[in-house]
Amino acid sequence: MAQTINRQLVVFDFDWSLVDQDSDRWIFEVLAPHLRRKMKTLKETWQWTDLVAQSLREIHAEGRTRTDIEGALELLPFHPAMIRAVKKLKARSSPSTMFFCLSNANSVFITTILRSKGLQDLFEEIVTNPAEWDSTGLLKLRRRVDPNGTQHQCKVGCSPNMCKGEELEAFLKRHGPEFDRVVYVGDGTNDFCPILRFRKQDLCLCRSYRGLARRIASEGEAAGLQCQVKYWGGAWEVEEIFDQL
Repeated sequence: MAQTINRQLVVFDFDWSLVDQDSDRWIFEVLAPHLRRKMKTLKETWQWTDLVAQSLREIHAEGRTRTDIEGALELLPFHPAMIRAVKKLKARSSPSTMFFCLSNANSVFITTILRSKGLQDLFEEIVTNPAEWDSTGLLKLRRRVDPNGTQHQCKVGCSPNMCKGEELEAFLKRHGPEFDRVVYVGDGTNDFCPILRFRKQDLCLCRSYRGLARRIASEGEAAGLQCQVKYWGGAWEVEEIFDQL
């Protein structure tokens, strides 16, 4: 007999999961390819969020404006099928289904892109790295977990700026009682930690051929992964799955 779902949580990673690009890299590919090349060169020796913050300072010093950056963000590829998928599910199942964004991007990138697609009201919460514009038009970015403060306790391999597993658990505590099912849409290696906390009735929608898929294949059984896993390559496949939720 099919499980009755009264409360459902849908969790989205952002880059390469909700949208079809990496927003951190996209800005520089569009506006300053020489800085994108520099980031590629430095990524093994810098913490990634710190590197993006430094690159934003450099692009600002070169004269790029808030309007330039927002314009580039609005051009970022966002598949129409994914927009349809989330809009249909929200319209059909609200308020029993809640949406939560859990991303290593930043608050300005995410909210600017969502607003450009009419999705500014999609998520109950967006947990990501904080960013804000200053009076000169510089986008100031910092890690969610302050490097000078108490650090997260992740043992799975989340990046220093955020443990997605800890953040998911905190969200679930804030928004109890328990959800009957949690659905996680992700692609990257740092999406492995939160799904290790899932139950058998929960579902991971894993983008094929990316870091999360590789970690599930190599570590999932040994790490005790319990949830169902469905693989997808294109947004139209997520739309199909969402139509059945």
